[in-house]
Amino acid sequence: MKHRLPPLAALRAFEAAARLGRMTAAAEELSVSPGAISRQVRQLEDHLGLALFDGTKARPTPTAAARTLQPVLTHAFQQIEDTVRALGDAHHGPLDVACFSTFTVKWLIPRLFDFHAQHPGIEVRLRTTDTGTDAAREGCDLLITAEDAGMPRDSATTLPLFAERLGPVLAPALAARTGMPRTPADLDGQPLLHTRSRRNAWAMWAASAGTALPAAATAQGPVYEHYYFTLEAAVRGLGIAVAPWHLVMDDVQAGRLVAPLGFAVSGYDYLALRRTGAAHPRLDVFCAWLGAQAHTMALPFTMQA
Repeated sequence: MKHRLPPLAALRAFEAAARLGRMTAAAEELSVSPGAISRQVRQLEDHLGLALFDGTKARPTPTAAARTLQPVLTHAFQQIEDTVRALGDAHHGPLDVACFSTFTVKWLIPRLFDFHAQHPGIEVRLRTTDTGTDAAREGCDLLITAEDAGMPRDSATTLPLFAERLGPVLAPALAARTGMPRTPADLDGQPLLHTRSRRNAWAMWAASAGTALPAAATAQGPVYEHYYFTLEAAVRGLGIAVAPWHLVMDDVQAGRLVAPLGFAVSGYDYLALRRTGAAHPRLDVFCAWLGAQAHTMALPFTMQA
């Protein structure tokens, strides 16, 4: 015998109110009045025979029953949304791809012309993220990110791209003024650049390369908010940056930067995480192209420890 479920509108109103903590916030999200939310919640309480909120109307407090029900409903509604979206987007509409901002500017955008030339009917929309770990939570079809090389991964949703390699880079003009570094010891006394979002980059490079951390790396020096700013400062001859190969390879190959000490594997892997759900032919096409681009990327000179 099947049990009669509560009205969907009542479940939706309660889930939003419990998740957001305020009836007015739930009303804004669902585009209804606060009174409508309150009525739907009361209808659900009558159906269940349980109180779901204590406290005042302005600051309702979820009961134990509400705290049990809300995460289940949130997960269920997210699954419904993901599945409906995947079904609708599988053959039509743009692909939403999220990745680090500097990765977008320095690696992905310069290569997208090739994808558009091969697949002019597939639109790719780019957005940036700094801490993304899950495509669904980021609201995208594909999330390109970096993780520790040893982390376990779901092979069904994960596309490995390449291992990150770090190395010092500087402008030829700066090398001409201060001397080209030939060994890690030559970095002492040189102006070293830092990035706020990755202050441990010099230490990570030194550990990966099996060398001592340059004394200048621990001294106060120019600190830039984003990697893109740090790399631009290096190109303009303001100092030496330690940077991932995939972000500077085009500048090195074009002669805007030099990398006399080579690069060392950092222990991070770049990978693409797919949104789970229904079949997505257009995403399959993009992932195949992305994997090919990563596979054919030129490798740098590797510094020997």
